[in-house]
Formats: sequence, C-alpha cells, structure tokens
Amino acid sequence: MNKTKKIFLLLLGIVISLVLLNVGLTQWVESRLPKLINNKNNTAYQITYKDIDLSIWNSKIIAHQVTISPKTSLEDLHKKLGLYGSIEYIEIAEFDIWSILFGEKIKATNLLVSKPMIVLYKIDDKAIDDHKSINSKIVDPLKKTIIVSNLFLNNGNLKILNNENNKIIVNVSNINFKLEGIVLNETTINQKVPISYKKYFLVCDSLFYRPNAFYELQSNQLTATEKGLTLKNFQMIPTLSRKEFVKKIPKEKDLYTILAEAISINKMDWGFKNETFFFKTNSIVINKAAANIYRSKMPADDLSKKKLYNELLRNLDADIKVDSLQIKDSFLTYEEQKSFEEKPGKLFFSNFNMLVQGIESGYKKSSLPDVKINVNCSFMKKSPLNLDWSFNVLDKTEGFKIKGSVFKFDTEALAAFTKPYNKIKVTGELKEVYFNFVGNDLANNGTFSIKYDDLAIEIYQDDKQVKKNIFLSAIGNLFVKNDSDEELKTTQINVERNQAKSFYNFLWISVADGLKQILL
Repeated sequence: MNKTKKIFLLLLGIVISLVLLNVGLTQWVESRLPKLINNKNNTAYQITYKDIDLSIWNSKIIAHQVTISPKTSLEDLHKKLGLYGSIEYIEIAEFDIWSILFGEKIKATNLLVSKPMIVLYKIDDKAIDDHKSINSKIVDPLKKTIIVSNLFLNNGNLKILNNENNKIIVNVSNINFKLEGIVLNETTINQKVPISYKKYFLVCDSLFYRPNAFYELQSNQLTATEKGLTLKNFQMIPTLSRKEFVKKIPKEKDLYTILAEAISINKMDWGFKNETFFFKTNSIVINKAAANIYRSKMPADDLSKKKLYNELLRNLDADIKVDSLQIKDSFLTYEEQKSFEEKPGKLFFSNFNMLVQGIESGYKKSSLPDVKINVNCSFMKKSPLNLDWSFNVLDKTEGFKIKGSVFKFDTEALAAFTKPYNKIKVTGELKEVYFNFVGNDLANNGTFSIKYDDLAIEIYQDDKQVKKNIFLSAIGNLFVKNDSDEELKTTQINVERNQAKSFYNFLWISVADGLKQILL
C-alpha cells in the first residue's frame, strides 16, 4: 500500500469516526434534552415542544412550537394561575455540549425566542409583585433550565390578566428585546433586580397598563436602552366618569387626564444599591402635553396636612436625581365643580413651558442645591405669565421663594371660573401684576403690585348665572377702586397657611390678599 492510499484511508477513517461521533452525540443529546427540560425540571412549569433540530457542528439547537404552562394546570384544568406561553421557535446557539451531556442545565452564548405569546394570570390587579415573586415565577424557572450570555426576543406579545375576572392589567404587543452580557447566579438571584447585564434594547408597540382602579396608561410606542427611554403618544386616562369617580372617593381628590406627544428620559441610570432604589437622569422632556385636573367640591374636605414639595422630596426612601425636567409647548386646564347641576369653573394655561432644575431626594444627603423652577405661559389663553420659584429640599421649615408677573389680563377671562363658582363676574383690565413672596410651612409674606383700568363687578342671583343682582352689584362697585390712575399700586401681604390646603391654594390666597388690599 503506497503512502497516498494510507493518508486517504486515514482521513476517511477520521471522517467516518467524526460522522459516527456526531450521530452518537446527536442521539445522546436528543435523549438528554427531554430529561433536562422536563424530567429534571424542578420548577413549577411544564415545557413541551413539537420537534427539535440539533446540529453539533454548528452548536445550535432549535425547538419548534414550544409551549409553557404551570404544572398545576395539568392537574386542575380550571386553575389558571401563573404563566402560559406559546413560542414559534427557540434557538440556542453556541451551546456547551458538556453541560447537556453531563450537567442538569443548558449553557449557551445566545438564546433567540421568536414570536412568543405570553399570558400571566394573577390573583389581583397589580402588574408586578415584589422581587421574590418575580424570581419565583419568571427568573428562577429560566435559571434552572438554561443559562445564556445574550437573550434576543423577536415579535413578542405579553398580557397580564386578573385571574378572577380576566380583566387586562398589562397588554404589550410587538416586543423586540435584546439583553447582552447577562450574569445570572446565586448572588444576583437574591437581588431586587435578579440579573446583571452590560446593555439592553427594548422597543414595543401598543403599551397598555392599568395601575389601579382609576386610571389606564397607554402609549403607541416605547423604546428603551440602558441610556434612556422614550414614549410616543402617551395617555393617562381615567377609567371612570366624573360622576362615578366622585361616588367612589370618600374625600376630595383630583382626577387627572394627561396626554403627551412624547416623553423622553435621557442618560438614565437606575437599579438597586444595598436594597435601596436609585434613579438618576440627565433630563426628562415632556413635549406637547395636554393635561386636565378636575376637582369636585362635593365630597368631604380632606383635612390631612398637605406637605410642601421640600418635605415630599426630603422624605423619599429612594435616591432620586433629575438634573432637569422640561415641559414644552403644552396646555393645562384646571376645573373645579361645586355640584353636577352647575358648570365647573375653569382656568387655562396655554403655550405652557416649564423648566425644573436640580430635582433630588433628600435620602442620605447632608446638603443640596436649591430646586429652581421657571414657568412661562399664556394665562386664560391671552395674558403672558412668568413664574420663578425655588426651594431647598433639606430646609425643614419648608421655605420657598416665588415671584411672578402677568400682563394685559382681561378679567372677563376669569368669568369661566368665577361665575360658576362664586356667581361673580369681574370686568376691566389688569395691565400689570407683580408678586414677590417668601414663605414657609406656616406663613407667606412679600410684595404685591398691580396697575389696572375700569374694574367693575357683576353679582348674579342664581346658580344658572343668568340673572344679575343689580343691587348687590351696585353696592360692590361702590367699594371697588376701579382705576389705578396709571400708577403701579403696591402693598405688603402677610398670610398664614392653612396646612390642610395645597401649595397652590397658599399662593392663590396670597395673591387674593394683595388684590383685596389694593382694590377695596
């Protein structure tokens, strides 16, 4: 036998041996996979599949038509508690063959999940339990079955339902998700965020979330990475009508409707450090929002103390830092209603722009810079309004400084608020209004100045605000100084705070005190 034949036969023998080895390993791996997935699956979930394609050479496993269901559902067909899933296919790439042959877990570099349809049935309306529940229901089953470095999820859909009434708590469609550099071990599993990672990317459509019985949150698109988050066409909508809401609340409470074209959070960092939640961001931008705040005066007053923003931020049990918060080109409406037989009084703030700098919680802080707020908008759709406001979170007197101005204010614009609420209409123009106040949790003082022309009042007889009370209107106008004679009239105000009322009520009564002193 010549040398060429020997080399050929040797190579042929190697190839045949490798083929036989591949066939043998393939059969062995295929026989081991069901044991790893189900027989040795000590989680609460049953995993099944239609068939598996396995390539030892390419180090790839593809499981087709995968289903996941709680093992309890196999025993009781009427019990739908836990996670259910159907998946077009799962691809495991660059797997460690030894972990399959001799271990009890599948170890791999990449895991691709294609078109998962996931439904989670819960016993209440909360979308997320504490971290221990998340670990036991979602993370722990994954950890006990497969360990990967990178996770890719394509075209997924997720629903979370209340088991009692099948009411949707969360519904997210067309989820595409990448999570790279995953570390999932005995150390991370006990943390509030049970995995660590290097980077992630998430985009989904049609986000729906019901956080409680009063509101639904929706967004057309959510995009998130480790550096930031963006929501498009965000909506926070009441689930109840105003009458239904008023019936359900024992004390006065605001009802909110908030729409925004876009919300973005930039250079975001969040997580847990020593069991303490932290959230830090360079900026939050809310663009073209339309917000409505509705308050009914029909329920009983809430006489509990209303904390000022210093105290609210100081006492947060979390490390929060937002360098800047911007609201751009927005519209705000405040409505207050005494009864459903009367129209609500309304205040409008259009072309609303706000910049807040230095928002930070007081958690474990010994010093902080002031929070600074600037607002400029059109009040009642016509009058330019500017406001500068500052306070320090660590100031336990709850001190604040606030100054502002309003120009060319037609008082008839307030008729939408004063007529339904006080049965009073004021006519005339406030040419210039200035205030500069320094206050705290107990009192507010400072200067108030106005220049005005041709002020007069009309008082109405009944709740329909149609028939004017001529006598009372005449008496009222006797006491009104209807013209400032082109001078800027200034007075000092000193107002005690009603701690059962909000900061904005405190500001309003301070302005009202200045008006009363100058006009009467």
